[in-house]
Amino acid sequence: MEVIRQFWTNLPNKPGVYRMIDAQGEVLYVGKAKSLKARVGSYARGHAHSNRIARMIADTVQMEFVTTGTESEALLLEANLIKQLRPRYNVLLRDDKSLPYILVTEDERGPQLTKHRGARTRKGAYFGPFASVWAVNRTMTALQRAFLLRTCSDSYFDNRTRPCLLFQIKRCSGPCTGEIAREDYAALAGEARDFLAGKSSKVKERLAADMQAASDALEFERAARCRDRLAALSAIQSTQGVNTRSVEEADVVAIAEEGGQFCVEVFFFRNWQNWGNRAYFPKADKSLSTEEVLTSFLVQFYSDKPPPRQVLISQEIEEGPVVAAALSARAGSKVEVIAPRRGERRQIVENAQRNAREALGRRLADTASQQRLLDLVADALGLERSPRRVEVYDNSHISGANAVGAMIVAGAAGFMKTHYRTFNMPLDTVNAGDDFAMMREMLRRRFARLLKEAPRAPAPAETDAPVEEPGWQEENADEFPAWPDLVLIDGGQGQVSGVRAILAELGAGDVPVIGVAKGQDREAGRETFFTEGRAPFRLPPRDPALYFIQRLRDEAHRFAIGAHRAKRKREIAKNPLDEIPGVGPTRKRALLHHFGTVKAIRRAGLDDLMRTPGINEATARAVHDFFHEGGG
Repeated sequence: MEVIRQFWTNLPNKPGVYRMIDAQGEVLYVGKAKSLKARVGSYARGHAHSNRIARMIADTVQMEFVTTGTESEALLLEANLIKQLRPRYNVLLRDDKSLPYILVTEDERGPQLTKHRGARTRKGAYFGPFASVWAVNRTMTALQRAFLLRTCSDSYFDNRTRPCLLFQIKRCSGPCTGEIAREDYAALAGEARDFLAGKSSKVKERLAADMQAASDALEFERAARCRDRLAALSAIQSTQGVNTRSVEEADVVAIAEEGGQFCVEVFFFRNWQNWGNRAYFPKADKSLSTEEVLTSFLVQFYSDKPPPRQVLISQEIEEGPVVAAALSARAGSKVEVIAPRRGERRQIVENAQRNAREALGRRLADTASQQRLLDLVADALGLERSPRRVEVYDNSHISGANAVGAMIVAGAAGFMKTHYRTFNMPLDTVNAGDDFAMMREMLRRRFARLLKEAPRAPAPAETDAPVEEPGWQEENADEFPAWPDLVLIDGGQGQVSGVRAILAELGAGDVPVIGVAKGQDREAGRETFFTEGRAPFRLPPRDPALYFIQRLRDEAHRFAIGAHRAKRKREIAKNPLDEIPGVGPTRKRALLHHFGTVKAIRRAGLDDLMRTPGINEATARAVHDFFHEGGG
């Protein structure tokens, strides 16, 4: 508190952002203030602090400050710093994956219909956000049927000489090979933009008129195509869920709290249509109110995505005007943050809040059942305590080629996919097909890095003294640990011994390691378990702990095979020309256009290479030397 008082004496009465830092240089908390002097002074009073704030003050040894022009600027800066630094005492939005959009590009050759995430660098019309990739894929499939727009990449489009399968099954109009006039294709793209922009009735009226005209002219095939497009448009609208008459463009954000955990449900409404919903579970201290969590969520959620014209929230927040000003500054247009009290908009918010409560209830139930399974695993494997973090390792290769190691992580909240990792196994590191060496190398790299990133604290000395801060252990028990309490590996006694030797060498020999050997004929339910200091054993065939371990092993196997297949696909698609210095995309394209294939380039003589348009003598000699040792 004395440290905070020293900083407080020289602070201005201006808006800004402050950071509280501990003795190790870790940022504990990032906050914003309308007046830095008043806000920091509140920490120095010495009374009326919650346990959480008192612990934060006690850990603070340094503070840093940034003044801003307005409070809304401070709010935006605070959100950026929280996402970047992830301080221990702030509300953290854990699922910050960008939301998917549908993009209709602006391309003179032929607009493309595609999925999009991230920064909007490509020219075109963006529609969204959608709640999930599944919703985008479903909508795009219907849009393909309705508007026959291409979904292929530009390189694929440029190199087609005949229509692809999508043209044959009436999912594309074939602009790549001139099956449709450029003007007619541009008209289709315009209809798609109109439909996604909410002008669906006009598009459907035009299609109905075209269908009737074709029918009157006895052009029944064209009438049937119009009929199919109308059916596809109806399918899109029917899958949008609950649509509204009073909300054209808004996000509905509702929060629920139970058992010290929070769930924020977001519904996305665009162009009078519901484009899905997603549940978020921000990490927040139990002592925080729903208003504080909702305020922090709103600013972090829109830090990397454009806000809509309205944000409908489930309860009033004190900083609503500041949040609205900050979002307006980010969007470049007016954004309203409203807690509706009556009418259809209130019903929509109540529906979102009901979904938030149900999602939180399901999560709490899943966590409880997962915790019971972890308790059963601890009993079955003879662990001293229930594991909070389980790491499972497996590897995948074909005769040593494209070898990949994989680690999956599970805890009380289920599979923690953000913690999954893959390990490339180059041939100069391990012998091809040596599963023992691959497993040892994978564990060596994993725990060597873990020791650098999260050094293990020394074991506390045994003492009968009471704990000074009674809430500390309970609060940190909710944090997902960096170190595993249990390591499961695919293999038997040899694998376990090799891995334990590696861990002992690194100073992590106390981490429990269990080998799971597949049963006779690789039959599920006959697995044998190997661990240090205990004879190999099996679990009863119907033991829930055995089923749980099988799920963990199967997930690791699935992840390893997926990583191996992705690596193999990259290797297959790899072009030898990419390895030649001085040959970039333009020269590679020139060579392929001239010779047709890499095999023909390999056989070509130096004179032939020099006659290639766009290839100079130095490049031709580099290509020739690459494929012919000695350059002869």
